[in-house]
Amino acid sequence: MRISQLIPYLEREHQVTAAIAADLAAADARGEDIGKILIEQKLLSEDDLVRIQGKLLGLPVISLVGRDIPLTVLRVLPRHLAERYQAIAFEREGNRLTVGLVEPTDQRTVEALEFFAREQQLSVRYAIISSGSYHAALRKYEEEKQETDAAISAATEKFSAPTATASSEEEELTASIEKAPVSKIVSTIIRHAVEAHASDIHIEPHGKESRVRYRVDGVLRTSLTLPGTLHPALVARVKVLARLKLDETRIPQDGRIHLDEGGRPVDLRISTLPLLENEKVVMRILETSAKMLTLTDLGFTEEQIATVERSVHRPHGMVLLTGPTGSGKSTTLYTVLNLLNGEGVNISTLEDPVEYFVRGVNQAQVRPEIGFTFAAGLRALLRQDPNVIMVGEIRDTETGELAIHAGLTGHLLFSTLHTRDVLGVVPRLIDMKIEPFLISSTLVMAEAQRLARKVCPDCREPMAVAPDVRAAIERALADFPPKTIPEAVIANGISLFKGRGCVKCGGKGYRGRTVVAELLEFDQSFEQLIISGFPIDQVRARIRELGMLTIFQNALLKALAGVTTYEEVLRITHD
Repeated sequence: MRISQLIPYLEREHQVTAAIAADLAAADARGEDIGKILIEQKLLSEDDLVRIQGKLLGLPVISLVGRDIPLTVLRVLPRHLAERYQAIAFEREGNRLTVGLVEPTDQRTVEALEFFAREQQLSVRYAIISSGSYHAALRKYEEEKQETDAAISAATEKFSAPTATASSEEEELTASIEKAPVSKIVSTIIRHAVEAHASDIHIEPHGKESRVRYRVDGVLRTSLTLPGTLHPALVARVKVLARLKLDETRIPQDGRIHLDEGGRPVDLRISTLPLLENEKVVMRILETSAKMLTLTDLGFTEEQIATVERSVHRPHGMVLLTGPTGSGKSTTLYTVLNLLNGEGVNISTLEDPVEYFVRGVNQAQVRPEIGFTFAAGLRALLRQDPNVIMVGEIRDTETGELAIHAGLTGHLLFSTLHTRDVLGVVPRLIDMKIEPFLISSTLVMAEAQRLARKVCPDCREPMAVAPDVRAAIERALADFPPKTIPEAVIANGISLFKGRGCVKCGGKGYRGRTVVAELLEFDQSFEQLIISGFPIDQVRARIRELGMLTIFQNALLKALAGVTTYEEVLRITHD
């Protein structure tokens, strides 16, 4: 502990002599912990020291010994952070979290907690706690772990024991699952996934085990392994929450779960899949109340943003986004719609499912099982006096033809396709039997994207560039369209970066993701190319003349700028 006013205060209050004060000042100058010295030499008790700290720093002093801290509050601060920074979250009012600190003068601790709070969309205030209070509260984490372990043990015993008869009544089965310890296990799995900012949870049979994996920043990693005897009960619990049929294990089912996790509304999109011996469950986490981002926040360049804004402010036409599942297309679509959202614009969407709720936008969810398909919904939307229409995906010829019709009749339509890049958009529409002359009259812009993990800015450092990597990058840069390489890259040469791993990125070296995109604006020069079947060599020559950069080229520029790594560039473009 280092508080500049502490030694003068103790001397002024006659709690230490001038000689002792001089010795303490010398120890402080050597970087020693004067608080520890005061307690070890019995000059002050720990309680007295904490009380004086509070007075000098203007912070309240709180005792957590015997205090009933709600687990929902305690768990806001993960145990590894609580132990690393000797900090305990003990009180919460709305989005304001109160944290007790043993070392309130440690600047690194305060900075780390402030960063964590911003990530969780919380504000934080501090109190001072003693070491005894800290350890008493820390034991509550262990109590929770023991409780969860007991739940796993009890559930294992319950669901591995042979049953004489199987109930034919679904209500009885549901009640049994609700009361079982397995419900606590599922809640813990979901809570930890939300805390880890995972996008998906996989619960899958894995030999004699049930494996739980989280997808974080696009990468799937095992988080938990449970006894295989628990797997049917875990699946059943998820089905209960999603209101799916418990006794239906032969066909896939889809559902949705609405939760409040740590004060934040969270939706989970549920998908079950029958495997050879059991069912697998995947839960997609949708934070429907997440703050709406800008195109800059997502990672688009200034030139790309100018292209997007120019295209989306057309009075009519069709804008298509493409990329693999999980590449951030939906987030980009919502961000673009938010650019157009206003009192004088009627925006209507057809989605499967609705992933974010946007104020001022009329959002509908398709239900194919009752005939409410994208095509049926689009027909209905065209009678709703729309200015802007968003269709979640063009999956078939009927939807494609209706989308083209909407773009031709005075509406601006947004949708997605599954193609590798922007050059695959026109051929895909032609494969759907849509006439090329209709495509050329309607298509305004196509965008393809991937998500790349960002190097953690708090532990980013330059790295040595291997000769073969340098040669590969030089060849790639030589293939760029003229005048498209930024001056900074030309001036600085080939420099790459990596994250060494720190507490803020969990030791991974990466934190967050950025969009890497390619955009093609279809001007009049493309009309004849589309009508003549979109000959790929001529199209490539034209986009090079326009200076369009591919996903790989844009990703490479982000690596050279230190935003991502070269390994990540290869990972997201290797398809």
